[in-house]
Parts: sequence; structure tokens; C-alpha cells
Amino acid sequence: MLHDLPASRTDSDGCAVVRVLSYNIRSMRDDTAALARVVRACAPDVLCVQEAPRFFRWRKAAARLARATDLVYTTGGATASGPMILTSLRAHVERAEDVLLPRTPGLHQRGFATAVLRFGRARLGVLSCHLSIRDGERYAQGHLLLDRLAALDAPHAVAAGDLNDRPDGRTFGLLAGALQDGWATRPWGREHTTRLGDPEQRIDAVFATKGVEVLGCGVPMGLPGVAEADLRAASDHLPVLAAVRVPAA
Repeated sequence: MLHDLPASRTDSDGCAVVRVLSYNIRSMRDDTAALARVVRACAPDVLCVQEAPRFFRWRKAAARLARATDLVYTTGGATASGPMILTSLRAHVERAEDVLLPRTPGLHQRGFATAVLRFGRARLGVLSCHLSIRDGERYAQGHLLLDRLAALDAPHAVAAGDLNDRPDGRTFGLLAGALQDGWATRPWGREHTTRLGDPEQRIDAVFATKGVEVLGCGVPMGLPGVAEADLRAASDHLPVLAAVRVPAA
């Protein structure tokens, strides 16, 4: 079992240890009770969702997910065309904004859910994303992601999501060149994020800006409370959990 990922805390110097969970939940079309159990076991301060409910009564579905996971809705969902951010009560939300990206005819609308959060004296920008299945559009979205992170005007930031790209792809490489790839920086848990039994790929990731200390990042298989059966039932993606230390402002 995995026991070495730090718990959320605020240190005496004002630095905050923040747990960030990225999860493509497939519009909650699978076992939502299993999904909630996985999220609660991961105990995130920030949940970056991809493929959140975004059609009929999507706000009710988002509220239901928040209640089931002991989190609160912050931003995103239909207004960001899928990405969403939920947070624990530990986070103070300074501001939040949903961004729709330029759309290629015939392809899905894409967007970013973004927020600036404060954990005591530590401020953290957060971006949840789900990038295109098309290489050219995805690469352009990678540049827009980096621009949007800078525009958050937060001293430190994380970006998390479903990249639809592998570490040897040019969009993944673009982001890993500008940011810290959590798994590559401090691997923890399982690497591959595709559904158990599917071809092994790492297409979901958590990235952090240079001033953030990555304490561990990976799929939480083996974490107490995270059952393999629940991971199989909750979604067609596996979640990525990271613990990061954010310096005080």
C-alpha cells in the first residue's frame, strides 16, 4: 500500500502542502458511488475534473458530485465545455474564470476552467483542461494553456487534465518543457492513466510552475481506501493525484 504522499497542511513558515487530483469522469456515466469513494480516499484540496456533466441539468450533477466527495463547486462544467474545478473548504477562492478556446469546425468545443486559490498565505493558480484529439489543434491549445497560466497573475500555479497526448508527443513535450511534469519530477503510485486492461498510456497529468515543490504524483493505486474495483467502475480514465508544496506569498 502507498502511505508516503504527504497530507494537506500549512507549515510554520506559511508554505502550504496542497493535494491536487485530476480526473476524467466521463460525464458521470459510470458508477458515481465508486467515483465518490475514490475521490474521498484521495482527500484532495483541489479536484480538476475533465468531462464534467455539461448538458441537461448539469449544475445539479455538479452539485451532486461536490456533495458526494465532500468538496464545493468552484467553476467550470458546461461553461468551460467540460473542465471543472472543485475545492475543499480549506481553499479560499480569490477569483475564477471559464475560458472557451477557438473551435475547429467538426470538432468538440474545448475550454479551460481556471481559479486563483489561497491557502493561508500561499496563493495558487489552477487550470483544468481537456485537450483536443487532433494534433494541430492540441498543440495550439498547449500554447494557449501556458498563456492562460501566466495571465492568472498568481506567483505559483498548477495545470491538470486529460492531454490526449503521451510524454513523447509534441504538446506534452511543450508543457513539460515549460512546467514541471509531476510524474517525471517525483513519481509515486502508478504511471499509466488509461483504464485498467486497456493499452498502457500516460495521457493525464499534473504540471506545476517552477517555484512549486512536487512531493509526489501518480495514479493512487494502492492508496488506502482506493479499491481497484472502484477504479475500474468509476471511469474509463484513472485519476492522477499530486501533493505539492506552495511557497507563502
